Amino acid sequence: MITTLTLALLCLFAFMAGFIDSMVGGGGLIQLPAMLLLLKGVPEATIFGTGKVSSLMGTAAALRRYAGQVPIQWRSVGTAAATAGTFAFLGARVVSMFPRELLRPMVLGLLVVIALYTFWRKDLGSLHAPRLSPRREVWVAIIMGAVIGFYDGFFGPGTGSFLLFTFVGLFGYDFLTASASAKLVNVATNIAGLAYFAYTGQVLWMVALPMALCNMVGSSLGAQVALKQGTGFVRILFLVVVSGIILKLGWETFQ
Repeated sequence: MITTLTLALLCLFAFMAGFIDSMVGGGGLIQLPAMLLLLKGVPEATIFGTGKVSSLMGTAAALRRYAGQVPIQWRSVGTAAATAGTFAFLGARVVSMFPRELLRPMVLGLLVVIALYTFWRKDLGSLHAPRLSPRREVWVAIIMGAVIGFYDGFFGPGTGSFLLFTFVGLFGYDFLTASASAKLVNVATNIAGLAYFAYTGQVLWMVALPMALCNMVGSSLGAQVALKQGTGFVRILFLVVVSGIILKLGWETFQ
C-alpha cells in the first residue's frame, strides 16, 4: 500500500530530478535511489519501468522548452535519436544475459576522464562551432546513437552526461545546444525503454503519472534556468553532476 506521504515524497524527488536532468542529465541519481528507498517490496524492474514514465515526460517537456529557443540540427540529432531508441530496446532485451557489474569500473574510468578533460579545457563548449560536415554529422550520429542507446538500455547511469559530452566534444556544439540535442535522443531511449516495461506489465501507473507531472514541471523550470543562465552555467553544473555520478559508481564499485 502506497501512502499519500510516500507519493508526495516521490513527486518531490521527481521534480528535483527533472530540474537537474533538463540541463545536464543525471536526474536518475535523484529519482531512482528515492524510488528504491520508498517503494520497498516493489520489484526492481517495476521501479525502473515506473521511473521511465516520469523521465520520458520530463525530458519531453524540457525538449519542448529548448526547441523554440535553441537551434537543433534535426537531421543529425534526429538520426541519433532514432538509432539510440532502437539500440536502447535491444540493450533492455539482452540485459539479463551479461553481468552488468563488469561495466561499472569501465564507466567509472570513462567518467573520470570526461570530468578531467572538461575541467582542463576551460573553453570546451563555450562557443557553438560545429566541426563536422552535415554528411559526417549523420554518420557520427548513427554510431553515437547505437553505442549510447545500447548502453542506456543495458546499464544506464550517466547516459545524459555521455550524450552531452559527445555533442560538445565530437560535434563542436556549445553546452546549451548540446543539452537541447541530448534531450531529443533521451526522449527516444526513454520511449524504447518504457515500451519494453509497459509491454511486460512492469509499470505502477498510479505512481508513475503523478511523478511524471512533477518531473515535467521541474524539467520546464530547469530548461528555463539553463536558457537564462547560458552555457557557462550549464558547464559548471555538468561537472558537478558528473562528479556525483563518479562518487556513486565509485562507492558501488569499491564498497
